[in-house]
Amino acid sequence: MARFHIFLALFSIILIHASSSSIPSTDTESELPLLSLRIKPNLTSASSCTFRVEIKTSCNSVSYTRDQISLSFGDAYGNQVYVPRIDNPSARAFEACSTDTYDVTGPCTYDVCYVYLYRRGYDGWKVQSVRISSPYIRTVTFKYNSWIQSDVWFGYNYCNGSSSQGYNKPQLSTLIMTLVALLFLAFQRCLI
Repeated sequence: MARFHIFLALFSIILIHASSSSIPSTDTESELPLLSLRIKPNLTSASSCTFRVEIKTSCNSVSYTRDQISLSFGDAYGNQVYVPRIDNPSARAFEACSTDTYDVTGPCTYDVCYVYLYRRGYDGWKVQSVRISSPYIRTVTFKYNSWIQSDVWFGYNYCNGSSSQGYNKPQLSTLIMTLVALLFLAFQRCLI
């Protein structure tokens, strides 16, 4: 009977951990380079929203970049905002240790769960973070602290495989539930 109580306690701890880990984390293991990203054109419709996008450039980046920077973000339901060129090359955007703020209009989304950046050019650019907010969604910050490779979409996808936009990898909660099932089987054998 004591083994059952130990198992129940372990199971409860693991379930609590699994439910809290579904909130997007910002570890560097989740950064994903993509060779391609399916871009949907921003169609003008009655349901367009404005998003505030704040991009913080790392202090370890080049002094500024003239590279073309594109942005794509969206939700788990296929709603996507795409900005083909977010920067203004004549304005010395994305200087080291600076934050550039843009108001972007696109299709309305539910809570944003993925963001990708695309860089084309030779200067290089190291992003610290990207923050996306709107009156209609929760504000979300994606911490990069990474150099953005040239000619590759690079970013995060925390849509739990619901979005077809990115690379799907096993979620931590799935791995934990598998571990729980294995522990349950092991405890059943011990009780027999």
